[in-house]
Amino acid sequence: MDSDFAAYLHARRADIDAALRAALPAAPECPAVLAEAMQYSVTAGGKRLRPILCLASAEAVGGTQAAAMPAACAIELIHTYSLIHDDLPAMDNDTMRRGRPTLHVVAGEGFAILAGDGLLTEAFALLAGAPESGDAAASARMLRVIGVIAHAAGPFGMVGGQALDLAAGGATTDRPAPMSAAALRTMHAKKTGALIRASAAAGAIMGGAHDGAIGAIETAAAEFGLAFQIIDDVLDVEGAPATLGKTAGKDAKAGKPTYPAVYGVLAARRMAAECLGRAERALQSVHLAKSRLMDIGRWIVDRSH
Repeated sequence: MDSDFAAYLHARRADIDAALRAALPAAPECPAVLAEAMQYSVTAGGKRLRPILCLASAEAVGGTQAAAMPAACAIELIHTYSLIHDDLPAMDNDTMRRGRPTLHVVAGEGFAILAGDGLLTEAFALLAGAPESGDAAASARMLRVIGVIAHAAGPFGMVGGQALDLAAGGATTDRPAPMSAAALRTMHAKKTGALIRASAAAGAIMGGAHDGAIGAIETAAAEFGLAFQIIDDVLDVEGAPATLGKTAGKDAKAGKPTYPAVYGVLAARRMAAECLGRAERALQSVHLAKSRLMDIGRWIVDRSH
């Protein structure tokens, strides 16, 4: 990663973290124990990939960070809620996330569930409250964004993908059927890819892009989402917990379908690189291949955690 892009990531993370701190519910209006549980997971850090992608998409089409920031923060709240619930004993039963104990370990399962519920709900309250300027066009764009994010986060997207993952891991049967390569891709297009696509689309919409640019950005983001999941699976095989910030090797132990399990590590890495080529061609079609979006795609593929 070159120093210029590293500085860009550092600056965007700082902006996003400040906006998230301002957006999180606080006592006394929110019970202190719940506010602390929500803050614990949101402020743990993380890559902030999705909100950065949202801001970069707005920037690429000539929009402002201010216009896209509510969507960026809402997406990160939804992503964090999904991690809290994914780590629960009834789901992946993981004990480490973002380099620290998972929320249910430190606060109990009940408060972890409530914190996730609170973050999901607050995300849409944040979207519904912006923009406050009375700008009818901006309000129409935000209404469109609310629909895009809700579709990506719900049963047709992330939650649906989680259901497929849970079923594939044997949660509903003693002997789950092996997942085909096509089914694996479908599952991850929902579980991981949908919210990444929505992040990019939301930024482009709030940036005022025309439908052609929004479509091209969403196509590229779909490739980024696939590459992200492929590399995540590879890192689960090759990575160390201290670097990953979460438990390594858990998918293999659970017998979950992954790209390395289906294709092998080398082929999986090659597939991730091919995703970048397709993403670049999509962005070239609307003259956005030299934007920060491709830098983000390369970051996804080259990352070590």
